[in-house]
Amino acid sequence: MRPKATVVLDGYGVLESLRWHDHALWFCDLAHGTVHRWDTVGEPETVLEVPGRAGGLGWLPDGRMLVVSMDGHCVYRQERDGSLVVHADLQGIAGGPVNDMLVDRQGRAYVGNFGFDYHGFIRRQPNSMLYAPPGPPSTPLACFSPEGELLGLSEPLMFPNGLFLLDEGQATDDGPVLLVAETLAMRLTALPVLPDGRLGPPRPWAPLIPSALWKSLNHPGLLGRITRRVSALLDHPAIAERSASPIAPDGIAPGRDGTAWVANALRGECVRVGPGGRILDRVATSRRTLCCLVAGPDGNTLYAATTPTDDPERGAELNGARLEAYVLPS
Repeated sequence: MRPKATVVLDGYGVLESLRWHDHALWFCDLAHGTVHRWDTVGEPETVLEVPGRAGGLGWLPDGRMLVVSMDGHCVYRQERDGSLVVHADLQGIAGGPVNDMLVDRQGRAYVGNFGFDYHGFIRRQPNSMLYAPPGPPSTPLACFSPEGELLGLSEPLMFPNGLFLLDEGQATDDGPVLLVAETLAMRLTALPVLPDGRLGPPRPWAPLIPSALWKSLNHPGLLGRITRRVSALLDHPAIAERSASPIAPDGIAPGRDGTAWVANALRGECVRVGPGGRILDRVATSRRTLCCLVAGPDGNTLYAATTPTDDPERGAELNGARLEAYVLPS
């Protein structure tokens, strides 16, 4: 039987972007546009309201916070006096809402985006119909300097979402490696970080859908139409919860020994994945999982952001998002 996380916070819209910073857990509520800080005891505090819905979080080396405005297509910087100023502009880059963000130790920000109006599409059609040829649009990750200047764009990716830097043992001759969740491609992809901060060519790191199913889902003929319709039926929560595959990676976080914890947006679980896609551990959550992080005062707690819906409009009405936690065995 899979271990199960415990609900520790409840009553939010749609939680995302779990971060451990300054001895506390930080997170965004993208349905209500707020940023929260929780020291893991007592009640969380709301520290910021972000115009255009709060998304990814990070901090510059001098301690100033960066936060994504999803619908504002920018990254804000919070100054010492608490005011927000535009740090980086993605108006000409993002084909949909701006999404998750990683800020590295040098203060460079790597920022993803949906690539299109994802929620507008799935309000009209099942998610599986996205794969009817030509399939969902691809879009790049943007890299910004610590001053907010655009350094470059990655090659196009399919809904780049959660991301983190792999440990030094998996670095290439070119330098560190950025791992990104391509949610709609159902895979984790590695991109080398070049000396100037730009991103090199992507390479597969972990497929999270059987190759035969992926080919069928994208097939332009009768096989594809049948596969997409069957997949739409299997999207029902009661059925999806009983399945182990595929995995749609949303937020991701470093695991032990060069592995990755993956928040599965299709069902209630976090999955630890090794290179090549080998499934090493599964922790059950109460609802679909959008983000995960191993952190806490002792650094051994798996936190998971769960929700009955990732639609921000519906999430703001339901306020059913939760933060769940599971203490990992030593």
